[in-house]
Amino acid sequence: MPLASELVQACTTVSTLPEVFCRVRDVVDDPDVTMGDRVMALQLDPVIAVRLLRMANNPPYGSSRQVGTVTGAVQLLGKQVINDFVATTTVGRTFAGMPVDLMDLSKFWRKSLFCALLARTIAKSCGGDDQEQPYMAGLFRDIGHCVLYQTVPQRAQSALIEAGYLEASLAEVEQSNIGCDFAEVGAELIRSWGLPVQIEQAIRCQLSPKDAGEFIVLASIVHLAGVVADYEELDPARRPATLPFSPQAIAATGFVTAKLPALLAQARAQLQETLAIMQPYTMAA
Repeated sequence: MPLASELVQACTTVSTLPEVFCRVRDVVDDPDVTMGDRVMALQLDPVIAVRLLRMANNPPYGSSRQVGTVTGAVQLLGKQVINDFVATTTVGRTFAGMPVDLMDLSKFWRKSLFCALLARTIAKSCGGDDQEQPYMAGLFRDIGHCVLYQTVPQRAQSALIEAGYLEASLAEVEQSNIGCDFAEVGAELIRSWGLPVQIEQAIRCQLSPKDAGEFIVLASIVHLAGVVADYEELDPARRPATLPFSPQAIAATGFVTAKLPALLAQARAQLQETLAIMQPYTMAA
C-alpha cells in the first residue's frame, strides 16, 4: 500500500502551493514590511488584485469613495480579511482541475471554511491570542481528501461508503483500505508546501491530539472544530447523541462544551457572511 508521502508526490494537481499565497503569507505576517511590500505581493497575481478591488468597492466594505488601487483595498480590508481571502482563493484554485465526478469542490470548500471559522471561534473562546493559525489549520483540516480522490479515487470513495454503512471512523476505514488516512496525507501535503510545522502537526494529529507534543493545543482546536464540522454534515436522523470529542483535546484547550451552541450559531452566521463576501470572487474563473 502507498505511503502518504507517495500519494502527495503522485498528485500532480497540488504539486506546489501558489506563489502569491506564499508571498502574501510572508509579508502580511511580518511586522517590519511596508505597505508597498504587501501591495507588491498581492500584485503578483492580477486576478487576486482585481478581486480585492471588487471586494473593496462592494458591500459590506464599499466606502463612500471609489477604491481604485490595491493600496487602498489593503488599507480598507485589513490583514485578516486579506489573509482569509488569499488563502481561500489561491488554495481553492489549486484544486480547480479536479474532475467534478470525483469530488464536489464547492461543498468541500464550504465545509473547509466552516471548519476554519469554527477553529477560530473555539480558539477565541479558549482565550487564545493567535486566531490566524487555528483558521489556517481548520481550512486545511480535510485537504488530504483532495489528494486521495485524485490519486486513489475508487478506494477513497469505497472507504467513504463503507464508513457510512458501518457507522465507523472514516480514518480507520481509510487506513484499512488505502494504508493511510486523510490526516496523514494532508499533513504530508502541508509539509511539502513548506507551511509552519505547527499547522502540519495539528493536521497530522487532529485525530489524536495527545500525539502532537508541543502543538497539542492547536491540534486539539482542529480536532474539536473537525468533530463539529463532521457532525453538522450528517443527516439529523443519523447524528449521535453526543459529539465524540477527545478528552485530551478538552483538557488541553480548557474548552467548555456548554458554550458550543452559542459558538456554533456564531460560526454559522460567520459562514454565511463569509460566503456572501468571498464566494462571488473565490469561485470565479
